[in-house]
Amino acid sequence: MIILGIDPGYAILGYGLVKYDRGSLTVLDYGVIETKPDKTFPERLEILHRGMQLLIERFKPDHIAFEELFFYHNAKTVIPVAAGRGVALLAAQEAGLPLYEYTPMQIKLSVTGDGHAEKQQVQTMVKLLLKLQKVPKPDDAADALGAAICHASNLGPASEEFRIK
Repeated sequence: MIILGIDPGYAILGYGLVKYDRGSLTVLDYGVIETKPDKTFPERLEILHRGMQLLIERFKPDHIAFEELFFYHNAKTVIPVAAGRGVALLAAQEAGLPLYEYTPMQIKLSVTGDGHAEKQQVQTMVKLLLKLQKVPKPDDAADALGAAICHASNLGPASEEFRIK
């Protein structure tokens, strides 16, 4: 099963693709879709939407796991980030893929065993769990891989054996 993890954003949307097979995870790809500030708001949303479509076309994920938005410091960025998340969700919905959402606390708990873990702890565990040489950069990509790991840990082995194709 291929899982696409998404860390939603507006300027930067992180993605991480893992293959989940019999309890084992393998990284297929990770990175970010970036939008530049010199683009208009609609152009930036189009870039995010098209980037998601290209990821889905290229890797053909079975499930997509989104990190839910969580803001408590900068309310000014909530609306554009929510719009970016919306077009990413739309691309997944258009592809007819199952969508799953996890809170930052659920992801941290799943990856580190501590729902209040610091960002650096999560990134280190993502590196260890996926047997990577270094912590994935930028942070948004590591967070997206964390969402994918969280989803895999919530599936269990029966999801692969009894999945309807």
